[in-house]
Amino acid sequence: MATFTYKAIGRDGKAQEGVIEADALDLVTRQLRARGLTPLKISEGSASDDDSPPSRQEILSMTSELSVLLRAGLPLDRALKVLIDMDGQPRMRVVLSALLKSVKGGKALSVALQPFESFFGSFYLSMVRAGEASGQLSAVLDRLVEHLERSKATRDSVVSAMIYPSILLVVAILSIVMMLGFVVPQFETLFNDMGDALPAMTKMVIGLAEFIKNWGLATLILIIVLAGVLYRWSVSEEGKTTIDRRLLALPIAGTIAFEYEMAKFARTVGTLLANGVSLLKAIQIANDTVGNVVLKEGLGVLPAAVKAGKRMSVALDEAEMFTPMVIQMTRVGEESGRLDGMMLELASVFESHVESGIKRLLTLLEPVLILTMGFIIAVIIISILMGILSVNDLAI
Repeated sequence: MATFTYKAIGRDGKAQEGVIEADALDLVTRQLRARGLTPLKISEGSASDDDSPPSRQEILSMTSELSVLLRAGLPLDRALKVLIDMDGQPRMRVVLSALLKSVKGGKALSVALQPFESFFGSFYLSMVRAGEASGQLSAVLDRLVEHLERSKATRDSVVSAMIYPSILLVVAILSIVMMLGFVVPQFETLFNDMGDALPAMTKMVIGLAEFIKNWGLATLILIIVLAGVLYRWSVSEEGKTTIDRRLLALPIAGTIAFEYEMAKFARTVGTLLANGVSLLKAIQIANDTVGNVVLKEGLGVLPAAVKAGKRMSVALDEAEMFTPMVIQMTRVGEESGRLDGMMLELASVFESHVESGIKRLLTLLEPVLILTMGFIIAVIIISILMGILSVNDLAI
């Protein structure tokens, strides 16, 4: 009799996991269903590595398709059944099956989604709950799709913008190592008998080449170890706080990081407020989307301030870490009664600034990397030529 690990959803909608013994996989499924459980994942022995949640793209696609089906007039259970038949991703199909079973059992979609809150996030659940309360679930899902697409576009633009400089930096380092590790040593025999007659620059380059030849592997191992130690420190609370604070203090990158995080916060608040979520709940959910620890702490004062009856703009001003644009646009939104619209407008402005800021940063960064690589390679080549000329002078 084999041992199987399972994850399942109970009749109360709560996720359960455990270990069960059976002779075959289909018998495990029968036993779980007899207990009133809907299997989500069954694997032999310990949990398998593909136990990963649906990706952001899968969630975005599912939400978009569900919105279209509901707008076409299909009831929710029928729409979920269509999505199950359409979806080719096993992870999402398992989630949809659990949602369908809960909805058929009389539960609202927001309640059915609660066991999967770690996948979808509190923002997603709040939007669905607001759509159900207003009776406009398909329209709210449309706005949710728009929000997810904008967030994805902003995130993708940041990631894609960093690809080229990263490749350029790697190529530069490899080129310099290749020059010092393989090209320069070819001339060592020629320079061996020169001794002190070699130019200082040539001696320096040969010394670097000798160091890479003798200690290159040890240096690489040391760099990897130091990188591991630095990574562990960077993910710690102290390290992350230090890095985030210094990032915000940088001239151009700091402004980009600030506006990127504030754009996420403002768009989340604006979207939730526009769909009937309370300001306090919207702020709490939006604060969870902020990745910068320093900004998150600054925004963390807002829930208590709002509870105490203080205006959001006043609390932001008192925090002394937010730009006048953030404070003024928030104040205008509060005074005009259109805080949701002003938050969305602020998000659009900051997203535009982030895009142009990244382009401006890359405009400065790319030439610097190219010139630095060219300068170092030029120094290596010139030092070799100076050494060759010195050999020719001695021969004459």
